[in-house]
Amino acid sequence: MTDDGTPQEAPAMRPTVRETYGPADLGAQKIFAGGFINFGYWRAVDLDRPLSEADRVRSQEGLYRYVLDAAALPKDARLLDVGCGLGMGCAVALREYGPAAVTGMDIHPEQLRRARAAQAEFLAAEGGRLRFVQGAAERMPLADGEVDALVSVEAAQHFPDLEAFGREAARVLRPGGRVAVTSFFTVDDAPGRAEEAARLLETFASGLDIARPVGALTGAFVAAGLAEVRVESIGPDVWPGWDRWLAQWWEPGTWPRNFLRAHEEGVLDYYVVTANRPE
Repeated sequence: MTDDGTPQEAPAMRPTVRETYGPADLGAQKIFAGGFINFGYWRAVDLDRPLSEADRVRSQEGLYRYVLDAAALPKDARLLDVGCGLGMGCAVALREYGPAAVTGMDIHPEQLRRARAAQAEFLAAEGGRLRFVQGAAERMPLADGEVDALVSVEAAQHFPDLEAFGREAARVLRPGGRVAVTSFFTVDDAPGRAEEAARLLETFASGLDIARPVGALTGAFVAAGLAEVRVESIGPDVWPGWDRWLAQWWEPGTWPRNFLRAHEEGVLDYYVVTANRPE
């Protein structure tokens, strides 16, 4: 909403996002086995042996569990997943965390179509506990205070306006509600950081991912009135496993293998950011 209470116009979907999650169907690629679209949390996976598709799925489920745990869901929580993709994280939440309701929100209509197909069994059997809606992180189609918890897994690197996302997160959370976001950001806003990321990684060069420091997200949460804002680096449990998985298809020195290099060179890291809406 704007300051005078009138509806705020939703941002247009950026062309790179429209293509990547539409016709290109990123989630169908082998590197994102099981329908998840994240780099994975690999702490529970043995990286010293050949990795299987089951290991890959385990890593992706593990990342969702880490974020859902960080969200500290109350009993019978109303949960919102921003940038839900195919709804695989929504399914993890429904199976393992006992929420009263889960809303999966995505900006891309093709992803929502795929999500409804992938989660057809849940949609038919869960008595209305699961729904999917189209919306942008900067303008969510939810009422004020509608959810107890908001999570977002590896989507914030695409959000054009983190300050607007912060305001919307604060608006849709009930007093006492909690947000937990995980994604990759530059480690700081030192001059040339964005150029370094673009030099190493095609997704930044193409504009699919937006190079911003993690402080841009924490600052957005603070500016929105959220409290107890915390940042945790989980890069050591993300980047080596992701690189080990990518090694099946790409040689060292090819751009996808540069995610680990960007981490090792102090350009990029993977974070979990949490905050609470004050009571």
